[in-house]
Amino acid sequence: MTKEKGAPKTVPDHEPAAPGRRRLLGFAAAAGAASLAAGAVSRAVAATASAQPDVLEVAIIGAGLAGLTAARNLKRAGCDSFVVLEARNRVGGRTYNHDLGSGVVSEAGGQWIGPGQTAIADLARELEVDTFPTYYAGKTVILAGDAKVAQDFHGGSSGNEEIAARLNELARGVPAAAPWKAKNAAELDKLSYGEWLTQQGVQYEDGYFLAIAAKLSLGGAPAQLGLLQYLQAINSAENSVDRLESIKGGAQETRFVGGSQILSIRMAKELGDKVKLSCPVRKIVGWNRDIVELHTEQKVVRARRVIVALNPALCNQIAFDPPLPEGRSQLQQRWPANAPMRKTVHVYDKPFWRDDGNSGQIFQVGGPVFMAYDNSPPDGSIGVLSAFVAPGSLPSDPKAAERALSAVYAQAFGDKARHPTQFHDFDWGRVDPWTLQCIHPIPPGFWTKWGAFLHPAAGRLIWSGTETADIWPGAMDGAVRAGRRAALQALGGMAKHGQEA
Repeated sequence: MTKEKGAPKTVPDHEPAAPGRRRLLGFAAAAGAASLAAGAVSRAVAATASAQPDVLEVAIIGAGLAGLTAARNLKRAGCDSFVVLEARNRVGGRTYNHDLGSGVVSEAGGQWIGPGQTAIADLARELEVDTFPTYYAGKTVILAGDAKVAQDFHGGSSGNEEIAARLNELARGVPAAAPWKAKNAAELDKLSYGEWLTQQGVQYEDGYFLAIAAKLSLGGAPAQLGLLQYLQAINSAENSVDRLESIKGGAQETRFVGGSQILSIRMAKELGDKVKLSCPVRKIVGWNRDIVELHTEQKVVRARRVIVALNPALCNQIAFDPPLPEGRSQLQQRWPANAPMRKTVHVYDKPFWRDDGNSGQIFQVGGPVFMAYDNSPPDGSIGVLSAFVAPGSLPSDPKAAERALSAVYAQAFGDKARHPTQFHDFDWGRVDPWTLQCIHPIPPGFWTKWGAFLHPAAGRLIWSGTETADIWPGAMDGAVRAGRRAALQALGGMAKHGQEA
């Protein structure tokens, strides 16, 4: 994000500074343009509805944050001719709440927001969803074999300041909206983040925490993660690794009361029967024509525009007739789909670790736990320890997995940790065929070769989903921004049609 440069303009004495005639005229002009656009949309909907009542203006594929935001914005703009098609039997996409009883939930997918993530914060306010700070007070426990070290990180990222400064400087030249357009993109995209760290002479201890941070933020070890993508993420966070990776003042600072999925649940409630669940789209026919046919397991939907609010890898599960343009097709086929993320939940009568001055955070070197953390409700009425665990590192039997993790927690916090009242396990790579993964690393060389095909529409297909966001791609905030942009694209097409009608 950039700020305007230069000295402030002087306001003449005869023109009041606030709000000012010019500013009021600007507001009036913007309101007038919006009114004209809304009128054009209304005319387009009315004209097409009377001519072809079985044809919708917009079909939206995916009822995650992006798809539901797009639908909500269409409705608010006066367009009622749309449908949202969701393959799962629920809304929320890569957000999902475990119901722990008594109105308490624990998030299985995306859950945090922080400074600069204004789109999702605004949406939460509109939906009357409250937020509360992530708990981090006290010591973080680091386990390595039988060894145990406790240290207070004060909500920081525990990274290397010198390395962070170098990354921040590099990130300034990498636009979050299109990292492949960076002046030195070709040079940066040759390297994985791991290779770059090696070039900087990073030692093991610092390298461990840097690696864990990247794994948790972007779903892959530094060896899997392209340097260009990590710089893209840092650029979104105002060119600050600390803002990207920290709790205090960072992207993990805030949680939603009722869990992150509540945003999608409330949007879907507003939209009512416009949202169709258990309705996977299997085939799209005629995306290059005026009317597109979407073949679902329930029926054939006909629409003039289609917003595809999906992870690009999931688009491979849809047959396109005719085939998509080569560049877009290759982007989807080569999009990484090999980074499953698994989150577990231990529930206790209370967050007992706090009484001993612990934050609830655990890092386990060489074990199944990448990071455990205090995920208790705002009032601390029960204790919740959630963890990111390595897929395949725990027994498949839930009871055995629970005992294995409880033993890790007992090493960190004592025998009380061996007796949870509930255990939940959510593996995003196995839960259903409509997810594949929660977050994912973009490998070296990908952006400079295929990035240019991510955004441009293909015929009547508008690409959405968090991966297409101008800032915070991959985050919940990015999903909201992508949904808003997709709705504007659809409304723009409708307004143009309405002006011609």
